[in-house]
Amino acid sequence: MPETAPQQTTSPDAGSGYEPTDRTIPTRSRDRAAYDRETVHSILDAAYLCHLGFVRDGAPVVLPTLFGRVGERLYVHGSTGSRPLRSAGRGDEGLPVCLTVTHVDGLVLARSAFHHSLNYRSVVVHGTAYPVTDPEERRTALDAIVDQVVPGRSKDSRPADGKELAATAVVRLDLREVSAKIRTGDPNDDPRDLGLPYWSGVVPVAPAYGTPVPADDLDPSIGAPAYLP
Repeated sequence: MPETAPQQTTSPDAGSGYEPTDRTIPTRSRDRAAYDRETVHSILDAAYLCHLGFVRDGAPVVLPTLFGRVGERLYVHGSTGSRPLRSAGRGDEGLPVCLTVTHVDGLVLARSAFHHSLNYRSVVVHGTAYPVTDPEERRTALDAIVDQVVPGRSKDSRPADGKELAATAVVRLDLREVSAKIRTGDPNDDPRDLGLPYWSGVVPVAPAYGTPVPADDLDPSIGAPAYLP
């Protein structure tokens, strides 16, 4: 299955980077941070699950959910009964959120417990989520979310009807205050530990897709589409 979904490009300058801010500059390992659009977009496009953080009734809440990217904008959808999505629609202030995406690429096993780590790629987006009410943009957003999971799927499925659209809330989050962080390579063992008799190295981690399993009620004449593995 392709790792990335085709996206519309709407950024003013695809070659420029995101301006670092106090919230996007790491307090540790600043050398692992990246702010260029190519890196950020590639990490986002290789994922379909994000974690959306916000404050509800004075307490932090983090929800796992699907998302889609269209240019310099992320879309998240859910039920119209969802409290965070309802909160985003109150007034013009929107809902302050933090959205994160993470890929684990390897288990980093050091000689010391202290230096165990992960090789990873991550993106953190700070901003304000706003409701999407324009019918055209809502359909674009929902198609993007479907295609983020399986590229090309939105054109190979029935689009949402009026009743389904009425039950679906969509919010948008612009990519403005954004950073990526990446770790690669071997463990960072202390020189004093290099002679210890413990295995040290990296165990690669990668997503794996199984053979598609048709639904029990699928017409046998309908084969698996070419975009599936």
